[in-house]
Amino acid sequence: MKIAFAGKGGSGKTTLSALFTRYLAAAGAAVVAVDADINQNLGAALGASPDDLAGIPPLGTHLDEIKEILRGDNPRIASADAMVKTTPPGRGSRLLDMSPRNPLHSRFGLPASGATLMVTGPFSEDDLGVACYHSKVGAAEMYLNHLVDGPGEYAVVDMTAGADSFASGLFTRFDVTFLVAEPTLRGVGVYRQYAEYARDHGVEIRVIGNKVQDESDVEFLREHVGSALAACFGHSPFVRAMEKGRHPDLSELEGENVKTLAWMRDSVDAATKDWARFTRQSAEFHARNARRWANAATGADLESQIDPEFVMGPEALEAQRA
Repeated sequence: MKIAFAGKGGSGKTTLSALFTRYLAAAGAAVVAVDADINQNLGAALGASPDDLAGIPPLGTHLDEIKEILRGDNPRIASADAMVKTTPPGRGSRLLDMSPRNPLHSRFGLPASGATLMVTGPFSEDDLGVACYHSKVGAAEMYLNHLVDGPGEYAVVDMTAGADSFASGLFTRFDVTFLVAEPTLRGVGVYRQYAEYARDHGVEIRVIGNKVQDESDVEFLREHVGSALAACFGHSPFVRAMEKGRHPDLSELEGENVKTLAWMRDSVDAATKDWARFTRQSAEFHARNARRWANAATGADLESQIDPEFVMGPEALEAQRA
């Protein structure tokens, strides 16, 4: 399953992304954690050292290499230069699984807390004043577009703060979006914005209340987000220690918060996996981007990259292996 953690800056989404990743990995699941936030803190939250993190090749600075891997021998994609962040897979594209053989995992991944960590990377000096962060997050979008995840396999993505992911089709790439919200007006404001943008696209949004101190906080969240409120994290010395850069053993997590993580996993596992919709939305957002800017930028008709007979999913992966 593909899972996004979203929310306003400071809501605790990175901490909860790391905690959920650790929980899944400790249960023996195959987990990839992707830091797609402009503030690259997920690796540290997973216990990776600064030296280890410095050695990870960022996805966002190796776009041409990633495009060459993913386009495979798809006849509809003439070259890496003709591939943009929304280019969908088709027959001949290199589809990805969750195994160590995955070329992006082996090239760009770092073992961290039992998971594989990949990062989109921070802004560089060359980016300042001339580029937006969406160019780097596009690498994560391409990865998710080509990833066939199976039962018991999880891709956890720490999203950039706020509603920036709506600048592309990235927000539709997930089976479940956990929106982390503090019991404040600013915290629930991001939920309203997210829900409004996602309303017509079948996006599953489940609000996780964070930094909840008492029942009045829970009631505040219910008042503002209604039935979207799925679970809450209460006051947690464990989480507080994580936010200070320490990494207590998972066995020290408070019992009520362990139950919340277990519910979150059960909720994710119960979500409907709809590969036909995933494929259709890839094509829709690619066509929109092609008409809006990508055709002019590349000098080519990029809508022709859409393979109308291709459906992403396990059958397409098996056909590739065959």
